[in-house]
Amino acid sequence: MNIHWIQHVPFEGLASLEPMLLEKGHTLDCTRLYRDEKFPAVADIDWLIVMGGPMGIYDDDQYAWLSREKKFIEQAVHAEKTVLGICLGAQLIADILGAKVYKNVYREIGWFPIERTTDSTLLGPVLPERVEVFHWHGHTFDIPEGATRVAASEACANQGFVYKDRVIGFQFHLETTLQSATALIEHCGDELDGSSYVQTAEQIFAGPDRFRQINRLMDNILNCLEQESK
Repeated sequence: MNIHWIQHVPFEGLASLEPMLLEKGHTLDCTRLYRDEKFPAVADIDWLIVMGGPMGIYDDDQYAWLSREKKFIEQAVHAEKTVLGICLGAQLIADILGAKVYKNVYREIGWFPIERTTDSTLLGPVLPERVEVFHWHGHTFDIPEGATRVAASEACANQGFVYKDRVIGFQFHLETTLQSATALIEHCGDELDGSSYVQTAEQIFAGPDRFRQINRLMDNILNCLEQESK
């Protein structure tokens, strides 16, 4: 399959997703919005992956490409493509599906558990009832009409949704590796403000096997998406 992904900043890439998808035999292409690159024709892609970034979905005055990106994501959803949005990507999908995106009560950065809130047809077989995952966000979203909420955390009630068993939005990160977390701290470390749900760099890097555990969960979810796409 031809999988297209959107990158908002150079320090937030696919992380563990890249080797996983290449190993499965998929083709990867990217639109790097920080370079003002153009989008492909929606008809030429099978999947769309929308990654994270430090900007907000309403920062059109600072990022002129945001309006173009929203239109492209909307086209992909309406064309019944498989779409995966992570963090900012999930917020953008929620927005184009008509849901509200707003600042969360708490900033959530580091390792915190999520709890599965429903046995969705798509993710029920692979998403544990409770699992510790990696977070880096300050905003959240309402669940779009017609979508199913799939997870919640203590700090953030809406951690993910599934729409029509082919569109997934995750507020949390299952793709993060030790290297990509290091890049986040290098570029956004000022957000480690010591508030209630923000860990220190030392806490984030403690127990490096946790990255491998969430990466395995991400791989299982990719397998579910592959099966659904056939």
